Parts: sequence; C-alpha cells; structure tokens
Amino acid sequence: MFSKLLKPSRTTAAWRITIWTTLAFALGSALAFGITYVVVANSVRERSDAWLSGEAGVLGEVSNSTPQDALYDRIMEEVAELATHEVPDEYGDHGQRSNSSAFFLQTGISGETPLWVGPDLRDSVLQAIQKAKLAPDIPQSLHIDGASVPFRVVARNREHGRTIYLGLSDNAAMHLLQRLIAQFLMVWAGTVFLGFIISYASARGTLLRVEHISETVARIGSQDLSSRVPEGKSKDEISRLSSTFNQMLDRIQASVHQLRVVTDSVAHDMKSPVTTIRGRLEVALSTSDEGGWREHVAEAIDELDRLSHFLNTSLDLAEAEAGALHLNRERLNFSALVRQQLDLYQPALAAHNHALIAELEDHVFIDGDLSLIHRIVSNLFENELAHLPDGCRIHIRLCFREKQAHLIIEDSGPGFPADLRSHVFERFVKGKQSRGRGLGLAFVNAAAHAHGGCVKIPARPSGGAEIILSLPGSPLDQSSS
Repeated sequence: MFSKLLKPSRTTAAWRITIWTTLAFALGSALAFGITYVVVANSVRERSDAWLSGEAGVLGEVSNSTPQDALYDRIMEEVAELATHEVPDEYGDHGQRSNSSAFFLQTGISGETPLWVGPDLRDSVLQAIQKAKLAPDIPQSLHIDGASVPFRVVARNREHGRTIYLGLSDNAAMHLLQRLIAQFLMVWAGTVFLGFIISYASARGTLLRVEHISETVARIGSQDLSSRVPEGKSKDEISRLSSTFNQMLDRIQASVHQLRVVTDSVAHDMKSPVTTIRGRLEVALSTSDEGGWREHVAEAIDELDRLSHFLNTSLDLAEAEAGALHLNRERLNFSALVRQQLDLYQPALAAHNHALIAELEDHVFIDGDLSLIHRIVSNLFENELAHLPDGCRIHIRLCFREKQAHLIIEDSGPGFPADLRSHVFERFVKGKQSRGRGLGLAFVNAAAHAHGGCVKIPARPSGGAEIILSLPGSPLDQSSS
C-alpha cells in the first residue's frame, strides 16, 4: 500500500505541495528550536556570569582585608579552593561530582609567582589571559589550549598592582545542551518524515477528488449530459467546486434540451406554413388572371410574416429560458408605457364590445429592456383580444406594492381550464379552441423572469381569468427628483 502511495499512476501536484509544506515545517521547527536553544544557553551563561561576579567580589574583599605577610598566599589558596568547589550544579542528582571546573589565578608585580588554584592548566590560562587583555569586572569567554569547553573568566583589580582572575567552565551544562541538540535532531527528523507522509497523503487525497472531477467532466459529452460530479459529504472548497460544476452541467443540459425542443418544434411547425406558402405560389404561377396572381402572392407574404414572427418568438423564448437573453436595461416609465399600449388596443377591444376599465397609478418606474417590456404587455393584451368572446369586461390595474410594479389584468371570460392552468406558461401549450401557437404566455413568463419578476395566474372560483405581472420597480423617478 505504501509503495502505491509513493508511486502514483499519473503525474500529480501532491509531490510539490508536500515538499514545500514539509520544507516550511522543517525550517519553522528548526528556527523555533534554535531560538529556544539560544534562550537556554543565554540563561546558563547568565547564571555562570552571576556566580563569577559574586565570587570574584568576595575574593577581592578577602584579598584586600588579608595582611600581606607569609600567610597571605596560604589563606588565599584556601579561600579560592572553597570558592572553586562551590560552582553551580557541581554535584548531580545522585551526589556524583559533575564535569564543571573552575580556577583561581592571582598575578602580582613583575617577578612574583602567580597564585593558582584549579586544574593543571596554569600555563595555558596565563598565555590566554595575556593575549585576551580582559576588561575588569566583565565576564568574557576565553578559549584555553587543552580545554574542550571555553571558560567564562572575570578579572578584578586589587591593591598593590595585583589582579584576580576567576574562571568557570560549566561542562555539565554544555553536555546537557549537546544532548538537547542530539535529541532534538532525532525528534525533528522523525517529525519531519512523519509530517511528509501525512502531508502527501492529505494532498493526494484532496487532489484525487479533483482528479475524479476532471474524469467525470471529460466523460460528459453532448450525447450524455446526465452524469454529475460527486460532491462529497464535507462542505469544503472541493465540494463547492463540484456543486458549481453540477450547476453548470444542469444549465448546459437545460440549454441543450431547450435547443432540441425548439429545433424539433420549429421543424414540425414549419412544415405546414412552408407547404401552404409553396402551394399558394404554385397556384399563383399557374393562374393567368393578374388579380388572382396578386392575391395568392399577398397571402404567401402574410404567411411568411407569421412564420418569421413564430421563429423570432421561438428563439427569444429559448434564450430567455436558458438565461442568455441580452437585456438593454434602462429607466422606464411603466405607467406611460401601459397607457400607450392601452391606447393602441382600445379600438380593437371596442370592436369586440369589450368594456375596458383602467386604473393606472402614475409615476411607476422600472428598470428593463424597452422592446421586451413592450412585447410583454402587448402579448398580454393580445391574449385578452384573441381568447375572449365578445362583450366581456376587462379590468386593468397598475400599482406599486412592496417594491414591485404589479400589472393586473382581470376579465369576465370563461377563464383558464383547470387542467391547463398549471401548464399555461409552457411552450406550445394552448387551449383546444386557440388558433395560436402557444408561445405568447410562455414568452411573457420567460421575459419577466429575465427581468427579475414573475407572472401568476390565481385560481378564480367565481369565474373569469386573472393574470398578475410583477416586475421590480419604484414608485418615483429618482433620477428626476
């Protein structure tokens, strides 16, 4: 299993992600340990320096207060011997002596023998001190030949031209720091290796989900749009990417379905008009009567106009249902537009003895495409004109409620059949007595949704029909105020 993990069948970005992640972790953890090591080493050094400064001060006071006689050297040696045996952490947890070492050196005037207490390093210490030229009362590090660890040395001047040097080499602390470094390197190497494995497994698992998305998308063709990308249980970025792909596939499938439906419907519905036009033109060519010839050509032209209108409406409806309808939005006075349409249709309504009642609020504005809004309103009025029997009452209201412009059309006609009401906004759905093609209300619904609105047909137990067109709007023209 591990070999399969390290030898993927395809080139994967998991290696790059893992290497950079592991490198960042390794450098970060090494930097953190380095800072910790410096802090600990400085603490050890500060402890040693504090001991050195304190003991050097004590030895200096003893030297100044001791008479300069034959017993002076003996007394200083004993005091220095006691001081060098009081080094920090000289004894371990079990009472054994530690590796710490200290020395005491007193130099006098020229020709006087130096006073020494400490390990057998006097000559090396003297040479190192002469080269270093230590500043008084300031602990400094001193490398001495024969000593594996540098000494921290403090110098203190006293009377009669003599100088006291006290040095400390804390071997136990240095050994502890070395063990700390060795143990850290072992833990650090193991942690980095384990982090590498975990990072690779995590990155590989995440990228496998992306690979599944790529494979699924690659399998999807124009003939099979039903496959979907697995989204997974966790709601993370990969799941959201899968969900976005699935939504895109839903839109593509819907668009392809609409295209097929439109293609099939157009091909089917064009057969009859094309056959009719061809027949009329053939009759026109075969007739010798000039008046009859012109009549047949005029009828063919009328049929072509109806066919052109059918094609344009079908294409616009397909674009609107697919969400691809281009809108040239502008600020429109919806009140004036509806009133203008009423003026155009009122003569035709009056010719059918329809009683028209209009209640239109003024200054109702919307943001929409002028040509599409004109077609929406005209389709609604055409629907009333085409499907109502003569002598009906038509009540048209325009109002602004809850940030919506509502155009309500009520009539006293037979209304929509119960089995047709739930499908009335679908393309090519029409009543049995209708002479249209079932595209008018479908276009109104699609165009209204493209503008962010909707169309509703409430049930009317009392009879008649009611259509409510709602579009986002405002009661006043804000641009002019």
